[in-house]
Amino acid sequence: MPHPHQRMFSTILIANRGEIAVRIARACKELGIHTVAVYSEADRHALHTQVADEAVLIGGPQPGESYLNIERVIAAAKETDAEAIHPGYGFLSENAEFAEAVQAAGLTFIGPPPSAIRAMGDKAESKLRMQRAGLPIIPGAQNLNSDSDFVAAARAMGFPLLIKASAGGGGKGMRTVTEAGDLLEELEAARRVALSAFGDDRLLLEKYIEAAQHIEFQVFGDQHGHLVHLFERECSVQRRHQKIIEETPSPLLTPELREKMGQAAVIAAGVVGYYNAGTVEFLVDPATSQFYFLEMNARLQVEHAVTELLTGLDLVQWQIRIAAGERFPFQQEDVTRRGHAIECRIYAEDPASGFLPSTGGLLQLLEPRGPGIRLDSGVAAGGEVSHYYDPLLAKLIVHAEDRSSAIRRIQAALRDYVVHGVVTNIDFLQDVLADPDFQDGSVSTGWVESLFEWRPSAVPADALIAAAVAELNALSSGSQLAGAAETDPFSPWKSAKGFRN
Repeated sequence: MPHPHQRMFSTILIANRGEIAVRIARACKELGIHTVAVYSEADRHALHTQVADEAVLIGGPQPGESYLNIERVIAAAKETDAEAIHPGYGFLSENAEFAEAVQAAGLTFIGPPPSAIRAMGDKAESKLRMQRAGLPIIPGAQNLNSDSDFVAAARAMGFPLLIKASAGGGGKGMRTVTEAGDLLEELEAARRVALSAFGDDRLLLEKYIEAAQHIEFQVFGDQHGHLVHLFERECSVQRRHQKIIEETPSPLLTPELREKMGQAAVIAAGVVGYYNAGTVEFLVDPATSQFYFLEMNARLQVEHAVTELLTGLDLVQWQIRIAAGERFPFQQEDVTRRGHAIECRIYAEDPASGFLPSTGGLLQLLEPRGPGIRLDSGVAAGGEVSHYYDPLLAKLIVHAEDRSSAIRRIQAALRDYVVHGVVTNIDFLQDVLADPDFQDGSVSTGWVESLFEWRPSAVPADALIAAAVAELNALSSGSQLAGAAETDPFSPWKSAKGFRN
């Protein structure tokens, strides 16, 4: 709870949707804070609108009409007498203009100062800042204008290399170029994506590090100049530069390397006067154990839950308390960790069809429960998965005494996780977790796409026989089936939508 002399917010507006909006609402309730959800027309019956104390419609289904509409979000906060706005992750969370607009409206932005968001938001500029602060950065070239500048810089660097968007992250606009003849075509493709995603088509080049590991450090600071790190997260299991599985501690770090990288993360955050929750991301070259500053995310991360389970700290509650002016009471030596935590992201997508998003009604949802199992979900049975937004359904997180126990626990939890109505990546995640490379902790950022070739396993013959028998039984007792369909509002037999098991 807040310090007895510190005034806590009475009402917070959550400027997001899905699992992170639900997560923030629950943290607020534990602090005794009234919550306001915002929703689009496509999310009228979404879980986050039901978990919050009240909900406000802010626009149409397209993100630009609703969740990205700064004026409507702030108007909703004013209308409901909210004192602060939590942006979650994605959408407006790393938008300095939004943070400034919130402050200009006399409200508190639950996050870092706008100056830090702006400093870290431009990837090219942030690299230069970090280089001046003495952090190692990946060799590359920024502030290139013409195609001829890119060609000259690429020749000097050599191949393979990465093209990245200067104005954003999340893998959007990122392209790997292995041959000089592909450079101009990939530049054009990267510009289109960067302009669409960030409204800014500036690009930079980076040397591509073979078999690199992606390791990030959680940093946390208050508004009184106190800054610490909360250890690392291993994020190398990725597909198209999007993380799939995260864990902590990293099986790849030695204690010496962990200490060096943690110190570098705190320096990076201090350079821009950072406070609240943030993440400093690094690439590690396993051949040399050399690490390089990659970028800083000026927000809460999707994978923050593994850090919470490892340290016992509620990061969302501390975000709120720090935004209210509290001091973070822990020194670096006070932050301890216990056991091992792993997170799997559960997506409505079809891995067998190029990971295409899967949309439709959630006809049945059986969620795993048990010791050491946590599920941060943004959906409920009877809900709808829309094509307008990211297909992330939930995050399954486990904690155990050691890594091998955590892997077994999350495998067991995934076996108990049943989703009917949309296709998910659960079977794919099971096979990743069972692979010897993952079990050994020897994966890199390119492993999923280059080494891990996945095909869905064939449906066992006895399952097909059981399904056929069940169908015959249903046909022979049509009246019973009709009666069940009438009483069950989520029965697939009652739905006119496309359905498959």
